[in-house]
Amino acid sequence: MFFNYMVALNPIAFVNALPSNIAQGLVWGVMALGLYITFRLLDFADLTVDGSLATGGAVTVMLTTSGCNVWVALLVATLAGMAAGLCTGVLHTRFGIPPILAGILTQIALFSVNLHILDGSNKAISVDKYALILSSRNVTAAIITGLIFCGVLIAIMYWYFGTEQGSAIRATGCNPAMSKAQGIDNDNMKLIALCLSNGLVAMSGGLLSQFQGFADVNMGRGAIVIGLAAIIIGEVFCDSVLGKKANFAMRLSFVVIGAIIYYVVIGIVIWLRMDPNDLKLFTAVIVAVFLAVPYLRAQQKNSFKMAGKKSALALKELEKQEKKEV
Repeated sequence: MFFNYMVALNPIAFVNALPSNIAQGLVWGVMALGLYITFRLLDFADLTVDGSLATGGAVTVMLTTSGCNVWVALLVATLAGMAAGLCTGVLHTRFGIPPILAGILTQIALFSVNLHILDGSNKAISVDKYALILSSRNVTAAIITGLIFCGVLIAIMYWYFGTEQGSAIRATGCNPAMSKAQGIDNDNMKLIALCLSNGLVAMSGGLLSQFQGFADVNMGRGAIVIGLAAIIIGEVFCDSVLGKKANFAMRLSFVVIGAIIYYVVIGIVIWLRMDPNDLKLFTAVIVAVFLAVPYLRAQQKNSFKMAGKKSALALKELEKQEKKEV
């Protein structure tokens, strides 16, 4: 039975689907770059992204189908995402609501907002009628466009987070008490970071809606998990390949690579004809495994554990010598 199953698998089908997986990974890589700002730099657990991604897709599709230039539509979608991030920031900094709850509240509100924007649950957009930035009809062009978007965004982020304001955001996430003592307004830095993060997430939603040919109110469901998967996978590979030599730009690049790897793995799961209903389960397992890897590595390198292992080995050697002498 297993032999028949393996024979039934068509490697050509997987190879043919691989470019589409890479293109999707690049689109979601933009989203992962946005999430990286809050998750890693700001140390802010932002769940707004599940809603702001759908907002970006909804705004892009509706403006484009209304006759607006697709680039202008994508820009407005980015601004809409920034507004969503601002709402979360205000709830947290001005009203004292914890980060997770602030994100959840904005995410819930965005579901209704997205329904009103789409005037329904979903809206289709065709590359035959509109000059889209990228589309699944032309995967090669979509990959090139995705690479350009990610490359430009990484360059801008590398420059910006080296500026005084960008460094202040990083300081706020690294050590809020010390940054406040240095005269940095932590609340304002959080607001700026949340706006930038959700702006990039919404941009990714706009690109994704064009690539798949429709926008849906549920298209952002589970986006936070996919973004975290991309970040964690990218960081693990970055540490394995470059170690301490990796600079900020390389880490951002590996976040995008992590998104590509994630979608390639998802492509393998689909190619193996596993139940599509289990995709979320596989996603959770993948994220859990890659989250555990850094911890397990750190445990292995722990000086106390290493000393304990060495002592245990030395004790065994001593016992062997004593037995030989007896």
